[in-house]
Amino acid sequence: MKVAVIGGGASGLAAAITAREGGHDVTLFERQARVGRKLMATGNGRCNLTNLGASVDNYHGADAAFVAAALSEFTVSDTLAWFSRLGLVSEPDPEGRVYPFSDQAGSVLDVLRFRCDAIGVRTETGTEIKEIRRKSGCFAVNGEQYDCIIIACGGRAGEHLGGTGLGYDLLRSLGHRITPLTPGLVRLKTAEEITRMLKGVRAKACVRLLRRGRLVCEKSGEVQFSDGGVSGIVVMDMSSLARDGDALSLDLLPPVNAEKLQKILAARASSTPSESAENLLAGVLHSRLGKAVIKRCGLDFGAKLAGLGEKDIEKVAKTVKDFALTITGRAGFPEAQVTCGGADTAEFKPFSLESRLVPGLYACGEVLDVDGDCGGYNLQWAWSSGRLAGCLR
Repeated sequence: MKVAVIGGGASGLAAAITAREGGHDVTLFERQARVGRKLMATGNGRCNLTNLGASVDNYHGADAAFVAAALSEFTVSDTLAWFSRLGLVSEPDPEGRVYPFSDQAGSVLDVLRFRCDAIGVRTETGTEIKEIRRKSGCFAVNGEQYDCIIIACGGRAGEHLGGTGLGYDLLRSLGHRITPLTPGLVRLKTAEEITRMLKGVRAKACVRLLRRGRLVCEKSGEVQFSDGGVSGIVVMDMSSLARDGDALSLDLLPPVNAEKLQKILAARASSTPSESAENLLAGVLHSRLGKAVIKRCGLDFGAKLAGLGEKDIEKVAKTVKDFALTITGRAGFPEAQVTCGGADTAEFKPFSLESRLVPGLYACGEVLDVDGDCGGYNLQWAWSSGRLAGCLR
């Protein structure tokens, strides 16, 4: 069969290789000057290509269970074995995130490109496909007819790297429903000015997302403060659930409860009475974060610890355990790592990713209404869904 794969990102490359290895005539279309541009930026340029713990629980969408078929057909182990056959050496970190041993995303892209070239995938870069026409059971693309089409255009996330809504437009033109699109795995904006003095500070914390005082979700991990907001894996994983007006409660010292912390700080004040209040949390928190807590408590930086009362120390301890921030919004698609929403998965067959509406039409990767947690899960979905779509079942 003659197959067109539209989109030269992670899922598109996986689909093109799989389809060509299945004996099909494959053309890969990419609108940018080269394939895999967004892939090169993943994992801060290191490419967190999968996660050893990937499961259905790490994915979201209108029907998160939709991913189960692809993940079972092409598991994490299958993915690692596939990349090994392509020549990539990789290794996991202690949290199960898998990176190329070279620590370079280019290593992942190279083995994919080289495989495409070696097996005869025809790649047309700088070619934007804006229209697909159906005629007599075939598809007309860029002046040629194809038996099957695989839409692998990705989503709107990372617009500066080429993220667009093109794939949604193509699927919509063929009768598919697109669910609402929002930026995911993205920085949260907060109302409090104090985050500006913390720009660049990283801290391990237990983070609780609260809505009208009720717990929405709770996660532990590293938080990174920015000018007017917070990010980090733990925050980005919550971003798709967050709404304006929600609160983030940061426990900045999870191993120590408030009562014990209060005793530690009281002992510090007693043993170093002439030390200034701004250094009360020295040795406990990052120095700038400790000073931010003191400022938030309304204490005079220059006051001596000897002058702090029991209520002052209790307030500091409580603020460390509940450093509250008010969410005012999310950063937009240019900063987002993934798109939440997409092509309605109810309109695709889970064990083939073929459209239920248009025979011969397949979709994979981010263009579908599937998004994963931060930590390699979205690339695992790209590999699993791309490989499954490329089987052309």
